[in-house]
Amino acid sequence: MMSLPGSIAFDEYGRPFIILRDQENQKRLTGNEAIKSHITAGRQIASTIRTSLGPKGLDKMMVSGDGDVTVTNDGATILKLMDVDHEIGKLMVQLSQSQDDEIGDGTTGVVVLAGALLEQAESLLDRGIHPIRIADGFELAAQCAIKHLDSIADPFPISLDNKEPLVQVAMTTLGSKIVNKCHRQMAEIAVDAVLTVADLEKKDVNFELIKLECKVGGRMEDTCLVKGVVVDKTMSHSQMPKVLKDVKLAILTCPFEPPKPKTKHKLDVTSAEDYRKLREYEQEKFLSMVKQVKDAGATLAICQWGFDDEANHLLLQQELPAVRWVGGPEIELIAIATGGRIVPRFEELTADKLGQAGIVRELSFGTTKDKMLVIEDCKNTRAVTILIRGGNQMITAEAKRSIHDALCVVRSLIKDSRIVYGGGAAEISCSLAVAREADQLSTLEQYAFRSFSVALESVPLALAENSGLLPIETLSELKSRQVAENSTTLGVDCMLSGNSDMKEHHVIESLHSKKQQILLATQLVKMILKIDDVRTPADKNGITVPVRQKIIQLKAKIICSAS
Repeated sequence: MMSLPGSIAFDEYGRPFIILRDQENQKRLTGNEAIKSHITAGRQIASTIRTSLGPKGLDKMMVSGDGDVTVTNDGATILKLMDVDHEIGKLMVQLSQSQDDEIGDGTTGVVVLAGALLEQAESLLDRGIHPIRIADGFELAAQCAIKHLDSIADPFPISLDNKEPLVQVAMTTLGSKIVNKCHRQMAEIAVDAVLTVADLEKKDVNFELIKLECKVGGRMEDTCLVKGVVVDKTMSHSQMPKVLKDVKLAILTCPFEPPKPKTKHKLDVTSAEDYRKLREYEQEKFLSMVKQVKDAGATLAICQWGFDDEANHLLLQQELPAVRWVGGPEIELIAIATGGRIVPRFEELTADKLGQAGIVRELSFGTTKDKMLVIEDCKNTRAVTILIRGGNQMITAEAKRSIHDALCVVRSLIKDSRIVYGGGAAEISCSLAVAREADQLSTLEQYAFRSFSVALESVPLALAENSGLLPIETLSELKSRQVAENSTTLGVDCMLSGNSDMKEHHVIESLHSKKQQILLATQLVKMILKIDDVRTPADKNGITVPVRQKIIQLKAKIICSAS
C-alpha cells in the first residue's frame, strides 16, 4: 500500500483533506504564477536556439565539464548538451529529441514554434482567458493547420532513374549545416546511400545497413560513399597482403588462443622440458585452429578478439591474412554485407558459413600511419558506408550529424512522398488559413486561433532576422503577396537572390516533418498550460535545492577569486 504524503483530516462537514508533511520546507507555485514561470523557462530555451534557424543560422559552441568541445547548429544536439536545471526546460529538450527520433530534421524549428506558442499563451492569460480554453483552442488551431498543409502539399516523384528531386530535398536540409560549402556532393551521397538500402515497394529504409565512419584529415570534399563496409582496423601483421580479391571471410567471435584448463588448481612448470612440452602443445593448437579455418576455404579471418604475436606469426607463415579486435557492431555489419555467419567456435566453421567479398583493401591516409580496411563488392550489395573526412574532429562530428539529418529526411520522403515548400512559406500559408478560420468562430477559442496564427509567423520572422533582413517588413510583404498572388510557395529569401519563390529555389521540406513539428509543439504547450501547482523541496533554511546549488557555486567562485 502506498504511504500518503501527509495525514488525513476532516472538516466540519466531514469532507476529508490531506495535511502535507514538511510544508514549511517546500516552495510552492500555484495558478497563473506557476504557468507563467513555466512559460518563461520555455521561452528562454527557445530564444537561445532561435538564432540557429535557417541557412544563415549561427552555430553554438558547447563545452562539457571535462573540456570536450562541440560546435553545432543542430537543435537536438545543442539542447542535449545544454545543462538545463528547470523541469520545463528539460521538457523542451525532450521535445527536440522526439522530433529528432521521429523525423531527424526540424529539431530547431519545433522548439522555436513551441517558444512562440508559449509567448502567445502568456498574453492570453493576461487577458484573463482560462488556460484550458487556451490549450483546447491551440489543439483545434493545430488541426486546422495540419488540414491546410495536406491541401497545399505537392506529390513528389521518387524513382531510381531520377534522383534529382531527392537531392534537392537533401540540399535544403544541409543548407543550414557546416557542410554547405559542398552540400550538393553530401546530398548526393545521402540520397545514394538511402536508395541503395531502401525497399521502395514496402516504403522502408533499414538504417542499420548505413554506417557513418569519420576519419580526421583531408578535406570535407574527400567524403565518399563506399558500397560495402569500412572498418577502422588493419591487417594484424604488417607483411600480410594489402589487397585481396575474391575473398572468402571467416567471421569469428572465438580467439586464436589455446584452451585454458578449466580447473582451480595451478599448473606448475618445474623444468625446461615441461615448458617445451607446453609450448609445443600451444603451437599444435594454434596450427590446428589455422588449419580448420583454411580447410573451410577461408582466405581472410575477421576476429572479434585479439591474438598474441606467436599466433600472428603462425597466421603469416600459413598465408592466412587476419584482422583482430573488430568490434561487435562492425562484425554484424560485415556478416550482413558479405552474407557470412558469425562463428563462435572453430569446430563449427564450414564452407557455407563463409562471407564473400569481391575485394578487401587497406586505405592509407596522408603521411600518417593511419589505415582502414575496406570490404567492397559484397554478396549483399545493400550495405553501405559513408566515409567522412574533415580537418578536425569537431568538423567530422558535425558533418556526421548533418548527413544523418539528410538521410532521415530522404527516408521520411520514401515513407510519405508529399512535400511542402520551406523558407517559412508553409508556415505563412498555415498562419493565413488559421487566421481566416478564427473569423468564422463565435466562441472564446477564436483568440487562441489568432494567437496560434501569430505563433506560426515566428519561423519566417526568425529566418528573416538570421539572414540580416528586416523581419517585420519581410513578413508583411510575403503575407500580402501570398494572398494577392494566391501562391503558397512564397517564403523568406535567405540567400538574398531577389526571388522569394521557394519552388524555383528548390527549397523543399517533407510534409510529414512539418506536420510533426506543429503537432509536437502544440502537445507540449498544452501539457505546460495544464500544470498549475508546483512543489519543490527546500533545505532547512527554506532555500530551494536549485537556488542552494547556485549559491554554493557563487561562493566557490568568490573563494577561488579571493585565493
